[in-house]
Amino acid sequence: MPGENPQLEKTVVLFKPDTVKRALVGELLSRFEKAGFKIAALKMVWVNEDMVAKHYPDEKIYLTNVGQKTLKSYEEYGQDPNEELGTKDPYEIGKMVRKWNMEFLSSGPVVAILLQGIHAVDAVRMMVGNTLPRFAQPGTIRGDYSLDSPILANRNKRTVKNLIHASGNVEEAKFEEQLWFRKNEIHDYRRADEEIMF
Repeated sequence: MPGENPQLEKTVVLFKPDTVKRALVGELLSRFEKAGFKIAALKMVWVNEDMVAKHYPDEKIYLTNVGQKTLKSYEEYGQDPNEELGTKDPYEIGKMVRKWNMEFLSSGPVVAILLQGIHAVDAVRMMVGNTLPRFAQPGTIRGDYSLDSPILANRNKRTVKNLIHASGNVEEAKFEEQLWFRKNEIHDYRRADEEIMF
């Protein structure tokens, strides 16, 4: 919104079960702190599929887009999605991917973080890198710590293990903040270095 202080923008980051199991939580969290983001909330949770179902939208347009991206991966690798998935319908494939995402996010502990800082949504997404690790630039979190491939994930009927989720836009960040955190879990304070950085 015009006129809002960009330093107050918040975004939700989830360290997925693969980050927790690989013992990368501290290392990845420190990257955000070193970049100047304030931790407004932080907790470890093991969520059930009902909670995860609220996180991944069950909307036809969203699921069709997910399915189209999956079909594009099959095309790039010269593979037939019908052989492996039993359909070429992007909506049906999107529903499968959503199910895999839900199963994975609820398969182990997740570290949920609310970060605050200048243009937090866009800046954090740049730090995280492309959703598909093979396209993530070196220096991004996914580029430095993940090698998983969408075609391998599809063959194994699972989600791409890409370590981390970051809100896609400001509206999504606001929704996810309310989904993942209660008001009494969110803290307001000053970092000691704020005056030097901004």
